[in-house]
Amino acid sequence: MPARAPEPGKHRIAFLVYRGNPRCGGQGVYTRHLTRELVALGHSVEVFAGPPWPELDDGVGFTPVRGLDLYRDPDPFRIPARSEFTSFADLAEFAVMLSAGFGEPLAFSRRIRKILNARRGDFDLVHDDQCLGTGILALHRDGWPLLETLHHPITVDRAIALDHAETRLTRFTTRRWFGFLRMQVRVARRLPAVLTVSHNSKVDINAQMHVPLDRLTVVPVGVDHTVFRPYADVVKRPGRLMVTSSSDVPMKGLVPLLEAIAKLRVERDVELVVIGRPRPGGRVAQALERLGLTDIVTTVSGVSDEELARLYGEAEVAVVPSLYEGFSLPAIEAMSCGVPVVATTGGALPEVVGLSGETGVLVEPNDPEALLAAIRTLLDDPALRERLGARGRERVMARFTWQVTARGTAACYDAILAGRPLPESMQFD
Repeated sequence: MPARAPEPGKHRIAFLVYRGNPRCGGQGVYTRHLTRELVALGHSVEVFAGPPWPELDDGVGFTPVRGLDLYRDPDPFRIPARSEFTSFADLAEFAVMLSAGFGEPLAFSRRIRKILNARRGDFDLVHDDQCLGTGILALHRDGWPLLETLHHPITVDRAIALDHAETRLTRFTTRRWFGFLRMQVRVARRLPAVLTVSHNSKVDINAQMHVPLDRLTVVPVGVDHTVFRPYADVVKRPGRLMVTSSSDVPMKGLVPLLEAIAKLRVERDVELVVIGRPRPGGRVAQALERLGLTDIVTTVSGVSDEELARLYGEAEVAVVPSLYEGFSLPAIEAMSCGVPVVATTGGALPEVVGLSGETGVLVEPNDPEALLAAIRTLLDDPALRERLGARGRERVMARFTWQVTARGTAACYDAILAGRPLPESMQFD
């Protein structure tokens, strides 16, 4: 599906996302909403994505980039048929999987370089959403103007995963899985323009991946405030808490939250809705059984944005218990729905929720007692919940809409194509 023609003075953008999944992680969400708003500004945008395919809005072009989709549901780590191997990128992707690694970024980058270089006259600029494969660096060397979005340094994910690895085998397989990071760090250091989504991520990318600060700028992520909003017909459920955890990994901090909930249920009626699907037999599933919470914890997945917003609206408190966030879509989704937030100080969360305490309650990461105390305070104080919810909505409307994200991103395109330095980082306060 081709992209619509740009207005005079606007740009033709090839937008790349190696894994377009709209329901797991932030890349698919970022791709869908940012490209829609860029088109609304008059730019022409064509998305090139690997499987699982993204959800895109009218006016945004789409070209699927065939891949082996080795981790697809319901048959992850599958063995492809011989007929599926049609290129060296396919062989490389499969070989990396066999060695317990993750080969999608490398394979996608090689495929997309070939595709784009055959369409050199169709686009003014390439915008890559955190693939950072060697083929992306090759596109830059081929002469393509290029903007890279790096949401946060995946070095943090690896460090937290290793900290929580309980056996030598787990540590070995974790290191193997994150083997792609060596490539991503090498590529990121050599790219001329990198956009990230928070000042905390900017500092960490510079410190951990050694990307020079003068090549980095900050444009925050947005939320669809027309969907994530208070609904007049949605009724609060007393004692209802909500958490969104897109992946079953230690970094999301779900186990410390479950430990807090186990103590909270002793003193009052409470229930927790988890947006996400814990791994069967994984750390979260084991914690639910160990703590005896299966009767008050409900997991939900595959819901639409409006259904998700309505679930937020039913909650008295939303919790973001992450040990680290480069930004946090769940935080601004809850705030946009007028729901008071308890969040940790992990990563960029203080920037997003606000340091003043006027839009949410912040606690230290990985501290069940601190989570318990903050949740208890909000459940006991309806006036405080109402005040924090209203001010959270105001904060989102002023700083964290997709229109704001698109305007900031388009300013980066203008600077790159004019040969100017990246714009100054956007301020959240």
